[in-house]
Amino acid sequence: MAHAVLALGVSVVTASGSVWYLPAVADLRAGADRPRSRRSSATACLSGWATAAVVAVLLLVADSWRPAAVLAVTGAFLTAAFRTRARAQRRNEQREAARHWASLTDDTPGTAGAGGRFPYAVAAILGAGLAVALATATLLLAAGSEDDPHRWTVAAVPAAVVAGFLTLAFTRTSMARRRAAGHLRTPR
Repeated sequence: MAHAVLALGVSVVTASGSVWYLPAVADLRAGADRPRSRRSSATACLSGWATAAVVAVLLLVADSWRPAAVLAVTGAFLTAAFRTRARAQRRNEQREAARHWASLTDDTPGTAGAGGRFPYAVAAILGAGLAVALATATLLLAAGSEDDPHRWTVAAVPAAVVAGFLTLAFTRTSMARRRAAGHLRTPR
């Protein structure tokens, strides 16, 4: 196969690779707005596509296959090194993010953390309110007669009981949030 045909093929593939290397250029231009791992990954992408472009030019200019092959192997090694570094940085960033999330969901007193007792306390308050409301409605229905003009109390009293327990649950929620916000504030 002639050098020119191979060079044409490599240049067409390189031109079509713009869907990868143009976003990589944007990531590098963004600078510190992107994580280090993403910038390293973009560097790996650009080094690979730049290697392909330079190999295409060398195939047109050089008489031998050797310079293009040496450049292709060197570029592949460099790209693999950048990509390996990007993976290591990504793992470090994920570990750091996991530590941050773990510190936010710490099970400290007064917080509504993931492992805290707070969700169970609200469920217990609401469950107790519904149970008392059901018992009240059952007692009122059993004690009243069908001709009683105050039958609306059968619905109103349990609703008031549930409203009271909901108020208690919301109060407990707001108190826990205020305690958690006070606990998370840093002194100046």
